Amino acid sequence: MDEYTLIDSEVNEQPEDNSRPWNMELKTFCMLMHLSQFGSMLVPGAGLVLPIVMWATNKDESPTVDEHGKNILNWMISSVIYLIVGFILAFIFVGFIVIFAVAICSLIFTILGAIKANNGEFYKYPMSIQFIK
Repeated sequence: MDEYTLIDSEVNEQPEDNSRPWNMELKTFCMLMHLSQFGSMLVPGAGLVLPIVMWATNKDESPTVDEHGKNILNWMISSVIYLIVGFILAFIFVGFIVIFAVAICSLIFTILGAIKANNGEFYKYPMSIQFIK
């Protein structure tokens, strides 16, 4: 065993997961699950429904899909809560800053999650409340 194999096995401590959800490579599916949050740009509501459907249909077959899906769902619930608080605070004009910050964070966190998923890594969204463990 050479040093590259040893380093590669130390870095990749995830359990072996050979499932092919929706007939895609696992890393590609997880990346698309993160990016599916942008689905509302094409079809209203798709950004909420599509990641949940992707996770729910494959969570039992793949622990990797289950972990990514839980992280995505926790962020979606958290961001809705933050947006509700922002709308309430909008009456004193502070809420507009909160709403803008949540929108920027959603954009950045989703892209970072997709990049990490494509690299075979897990990404826990910062500021995400853990509703689903």
